[in-house]
Amino acid sequence: MQFHLNGFQPGDPEIADPAERIQASGAAGAVPEEVDVLIVGCGPAGLTLAAQLAQFPDIKTCVVEQKPGRLLVGQADGVACRTMEMFHAYGFSERVLKEACWVNETTFWKPDERWPEKIIRSGRVQDVEDGLSEFPHVILNQARIHDGFLDVMRKAPAKLEPHYSRRLLDLHVDPAAGTPDHAVTVRLERVDAGNEGKVETIKARYVVGCDGARSTVRKSIGRELHGDSANHAWGVMDVLAVTDFPDIRFKSLIQSAKDGSLLIIPREGGYMARLYVELAKLDAGERVANRNITAEDVIAKAQRILKPHTLEVKEIAWWSVYEIGQRLTDKFDDVPEADINARLPRIFIAGDACHTHSPKAGQGMNVSMQDAFNLGWKLAAVLRKKSAPSLLHSYSAERQAVAKELIEFDREWAGILASAAKAGGADAAKTQDYFVRHGRYTAGTATHYRPSVLTGTTAHQHLAQGFVIGTRFHSAPVIRLGDAKPVHLGHAAQADGRFRVYAFSPAEDPAAAGSAIRALCNFLTEARESPVRRYTPVGADIDSVIDLRAVFQQDHRELAIEAMPPLLLPRKGRYGLLDYEKMFCPDLKSGHDVFTMRGIDRKAGCMVVVRPDQYVANVLPLDDLAGLASYFDAFMLPAN
Repeated sequence: MQFHLNGFQPGDPEIADPAERIQASGAAGAVPEEVDVLIVGCGPAGLTLAAQLAQFPDIKTCVVEQKPGRLLVGQADGVACRTMEMFHAYGFSERVLKEACWVNETTFWKPDERWPEKIIRSGRVQDVEDGLSEFPHVILNQARIHDGFLDVMRKAPAKLEPHYSRRLLDLHVDPAAGTPDHAVTVRLERVDAGNEGKVETIKARYVVGCDGARSTVRKSIGRELHGDSANHAWGVMDVLAVTDFPDIRFKSLIQSAKDGSLLIIPREGGYMARLYVELAKLDAGERVANRNITAEDVIAKAQRILKPHTLEVKEIAWWSVYEIGQRLTDKFDDVPEADINARLPRIFIAGDACHTHSPKAGQGMNVSMQDAFNLGWKLAAVLRKKSAPSLLHSYSAERQAVAKELIEFDREWAGILASAAKAGGADAAKTQDYFVRHGRYTAGTATHYRPSVLTGTTAHQHLAQGFVIGTRFHSAPVIRLGDAKPVHLGHAAQADGRFRVYAFSPAEDPAAAGSAIRALCNFLTEARESPVRRYTPVGADIDSVIDLRAVFQQDHRELAIEAMPPLLLPRKGRYGLLDYEKMFCPDLKSGHDVFTMRGIDRKAGCMVVVRPDQYVANVLPLDDLAGLASYFDAFMLPAN
C-alpha cells in the first residue's frame, strides 16, 4: 500500500476521507465499582492484555488511561516475526501485513577509507533467516497496532472499551481480604473537561500496571528500576523527505567517521522514513532535556552523517529525543521473593513499567506485548477457576528472566551503534556480524522458558527436535485433511486461553483399531484420568479447554476422514455440528513435510503440548498417557 503522499495522516489508510479515518474510542460514564482485573495504561502491553481478557464474557475487566484518547502517531514501530505470530492468534495479522512496510534486507554503511568524510555501503544481509517464521519483520506505526487491539476488544464477547482521562492516584491491598474478594482498592482522578478533579474508586481482584517507565503502579508496590543511568542522547523522527541516499527504503545502519551513527527505518506507505540519530554523550547526571535539542538539530546531524548524500525534510510527522539507559526491576508482581510460598500476587507490572532500554533493536513494544500475552491467559485461567491462583507466580518468574536477557542484549547492541562514543570510531564489520548472529533474538524467537510446572524437561525432546520445549511453537505448512486446504499448523492456535495438543502419528494407518492415535483418542474420551474429561466443564464443547489436533504422515488423498476416531471429528455447539479442522497431513506436493521440517520421529510419533501463549510446554511419547495427564494435573483444577 502507498499512502502519506501529500502529508502524514493518522488512522486507517483505506478510508479515503482523512476526517473519517479516526474512529471514536473510549467508554462513557464512570468506571465500574468492582472488577476482576483493572489494567492501568493503554500502551501495547495494556491493550494486549485487555484484548486477551475481552475474550471471556465472565471476566469483568476495566482499562484506564491518563491520556484523553487513543494514540494517533509516533512511538514504536518495529513488529518482530514472533509478534506477527501473536497477531495472527488475535486475528489481525492480515491487516498488519497489508498495511505495514516489510523489512526484507538490511544494509550497512561505513566511512570510505579514501575519503572518511563520506560514507559507502559496506554490506547487505537478509533481515530474517529463511524458515525462521511464516511471517516477516514489518514496520507499522504503534498507533495502528493499538487500533488492531481496540478492534479486537470491541468485537470480543466482553465488548471492552478503555476509560480515558483517568490518572491513577493510589492503590492499596487489604491484607485481611480472602482470595476471592476484591482486595485491591484503587483511586482514580478524572482529568477530562467538565470532570476535572473528580475521584473515582474501584475495587479489583487484580491490578496490572502497564503505565510506562514512570509507573505509579510499580511505585505503589515498592518496586524500582535498577540499572545503567542514561549516558547517551539520540533523536528520533518520522519524516517525509527527498534524498539521493539509495537505501532509504531499506533498513540501514550507517556509521560515520566523526558524526556518529544513523539508523534508517522505512515506514509504511512507501514515502515516510524513521531516523534514529546519535546526538551526544551526556555528562554524569545530565538529562537530555538540559541540551534543548530542536528538530532542526536532529535533521542537521542526520544530514552530516549521510554525506555525500543529501536529505531534504519536507514534513515531520513526529519526533522526540531520548536517553539510552537499560533498567530492570527485580520482580514483576507485589510478592517479595521470600514470601512466595505464603502470599499470592495481586498486582502485576508489564512492559516499560518493569524494563526500559533503547528502541533501536526494535524489542520494547514486542517484549511488552509478550509480557501481557504471558499474563493474560494465566489470569483468565485463575479467574475462571481452571487453575489455582499459585499459577500467577509463574508470570514474574518467566518474564523477568526474558527481560534480563533483553537488557543485556540491548546494552551491547546500543554500544555497538554508538560509535562516536567509542575510541576508534565505527566498526562496520562488527556491527554487521553482531546483527546476523543475533537475528533470532531481534526476530523475537529466541525466548526460552526453563523447566517449571508449565514447562517440561527435555527427556523426550528427541521425538520432536524442531519443537524445542520452552520456545514458541514453530509453525509449518500442512494440508488440512477435511478440505485439502494448505494451511499453517500453528494457525490452529487462537488467543482463546486453550491448550493445544498436537499428536504426530507414526507411519501406521491412524484409522486402524490398534493405532496409537486411536488409543490416545480413546484415552482422552473415556479414561477416568483423561485431562480432557477431568478439566472440561459439563455441557461445554469437548475442545473448550484442551484442543487435540492430529498430524498424519500419509498424503491427504490416502486417508478416509470418516474412519477417523470421533474425537478428531468432534460434535460441537447447540446442534452438535462436526468440526472438520482437527486433522492435517504433510504438504508433500510443495515439498513441505512437517515431519522432516520439525524433526519428528517417524517411527514413534509424539505429542507436542502447546500453551495458550503459543509456547511448547512438553514433548511426550504418543503412548505416555499418564505423562500427559500428569502435566495438566500439576496446575489445573477439576471442572465444576
